[in-house]
This record gives sequence, structure tokens and C-alpha cells, in this order.
Amino acid sequence: MTHHDADSMDIFGFWIYILSDCILFSAIFASYAVLHTNTYGGTEIKSIVNLPYVLTETMVLLVSSFTYGLAILSLYKNHLCKVITWLAATFVCGFTFVAMEIYEFVHLYMEGNNWQGSAALSSFFTLVGTHSLHVSLGLVWMLILMLQLLFFGLTPVMKKRLTYLGLFWAFLDIIWIFVFTIVYLMGAI
Repeated sequence: MTHHDADSMDIFGFWIYILSDCILFSAIFASYAVLHTNTYGGTEIKSIVNLPYVLTETMVLLVSSFTYGLAILSLYKNHLCKVITWLAATFVCGFTFVAMEIYEFVHLYMEGNNWQGSAALSSFFTLVGTHSLHVSLGLVWMLILMLQLLFFGLTPVMKKRLTYLGLFWAFLDIIWIFVFTIVYLMGAI
């Protein structure tokens, strides 16, 4: 197998992963669409939506995409220090987003709203929680790549890995825009 074939397999495998995640999120969105009104006399989704809070979360996640873009620009200009700085800024934004999600979940739980409360709440926690889990895994991936950058520098392999993470991070932002729109904005109506 030549080097070119290995690169093609990497790219193919990565896109297969992204497509499988699309299928996963599509299934969870479909479940939410069917179940979001099934409260069985319990809490409705619109009563738990705090739009200003979730808008802040959304802005934090979108800023993390911007800072990741700056990291990629620095990567292709071969500025290692700037790459690590922008990745650190992205990490802080992503961590802040996850912390805000955890706070929201704990707050909802303390008010008596949990995934066992109704089908609507179950689908809500599953969808939002799955996205937060993906962001958390992206943060672990980012931290590992930051450490690898410190040890190995800006090698072609590191550029490829950071590009894949950037695509994954952008994918998570796109999913969050759908979550924000469908779950929170439409849920508030």
C-alpha cells in the first residue's frame, strides 16, 4: 500500500465516521420530534427552556469554532505557538460550553426534571446529552493533539490530525445549531 492509498483510507474512514454520526443524530432528532410533546401531564419542554442562557452557550460554541479556524490558519502558516494558543482558547470555550450544559442538567434535575420524567424529557436529555458527550470527546482529542504538538511540532501528520479535528468540531457546531433551533427555539414556542 502506498502512502497515497493510506491517506485516501484515512480520509474515507473519517468521512464514514462523520456520516455515521449524522445517522446517529438523525435518529435522535427523529425521536425528539416524535416524543417532544409526550409529557404525560408532566413538565413541558417550553417550561424548562431558558433562551438567554442557551443563547450564551451557543455563542460560546460558535466562538470556539472561530478560534479553531484561527488555529488552522496559524497551522498553515507554520506558527506553532499561535496554533497552541488558539487551540487553548478553543479548549476553554468548549470546556465552558460543556460546563454550562452540566449546570443546565443539574439545575433541571434539582427542579425535578430528569430523563425519567416523561418521553419528552427523555428525548431532550438524550439529544442534548449526546451532543455534549461529543463535545467532551472532542476536547479530549484536542488536548491530546495539543500535547502531541508540543512533542512533535508541526509535522504533516499533525496537520492532517488537526484538520480532521477541525472538521469534527465544525460538525458539532452544525449539530448544535439544529439543537438550538429545534429543541430550544421551537421548544420555547
